Amino acid sequence: MSLTRRQQWRIEKIQAERIARAQRASSDSESLLDEAGEAQTGLVITRYGQRLLVEAESGELRQCTGRQNIELSVAGDQVIFQPTGDNEGVVTALLKRDNQLSRSYKLIAANIDQLWLVVAVEPHYQFELIDRYLVVAENAGLPINIVVNKIELSQDFEQIKTDFSMYESAGYSVAYLSVNEQTNIDSFKALLDDKTHIFLGQSGVGKSSLINELIPDLNLRVNEISVKSKLGKHTTTNTTLYNIPSGGDLIDSPGIREFQLDDLTDKEILSGFREFKPFIGQCKFRNCAHINEPKCAIKQAVEIGDIHTKRYQNYLNLIT
Repeated sequence: MSLTRRQQWRIEKIQAERIARAQRASSDSESLLDEAGEAQTGLVITRYGQRLLVEAESGELRQCTGRQNIELSVAGDQVIFQPTGDNEGVVTALLKRDNQLSRSYKLIAANIDQLWLVVAVEPHYQFELIDRYLVVAENAGLPINIVVNKIELSQDFEQIKTDFSMYESAGYSVAYLSVNEQTNIDSFKALLDDKTHIFLGQSGVGKSSLINELIPDLNLRVNEISVKSKLGKHTTTNTTLYNIPSGGDLIDSPGIREFQLDDLTDKEILSGFREFKPFIGQCKFRNCAHINEPKCAIKQAVEIGDIHTKRYQNYLNLIT
């Protein structure tokens, strides 16, 4: 049932008041008491059904329920909650998100600093699939970079770097790793410090091996969350936030595989190629599709090398 404008305004007003009270309590060190206890700021670790596992600033984990007038919370959300008993609580307000990641209209995670698209030498990377991920991330306003894993399997590493130079020229960072041989692992860990990350990628690219390298006690963490949240076997299939010992947080979402472009228009796909943007609107014809039209600024940029031929071909494949 959709809310009326007055109902929506009332909900937003109530949430704003609760957030303001909790922030005053934090800054003034005053006790904010309600019937449920003292309001605190927490981080959503995982969600299952109507239940949330929330980490307090003290590091304590609490199983919480959300009030009905609170928007759906997901891993990565900052919330205001109030303890109600042993390891339990009630979420009373959702703090404003910086961003959010959705798939097929389903909200997956929030407040993400960096997406990492993990590809591998084997199974061999596919540029059109890479561009699908990048286009969706660009349209969602989410920063995304690339990890090339299993470089120890390459017979020609220089060719791999040449292949990915078109992404580096477009402004994406590319990290070349070997989890098996520990190549560039330490420098990659340094990139993750003090940020919240999500790894995306197809099966077989070594995403799980990389996550286990970053979080050696991952199985223990999963078991702890399973006990605290009472989710049991569902823990391994839920989107869950984990702390990386070397610094930063990782939101692991096993269900994320391939992004679909069904929800994006041709115009949005075009804007998802970031190096195309300076040339959009510069064509002779306003309705230029950048395929066969004369005096197309995009095609001219391809001809002089400002846009890589392979990226342009992938754009055509995605819109046709």
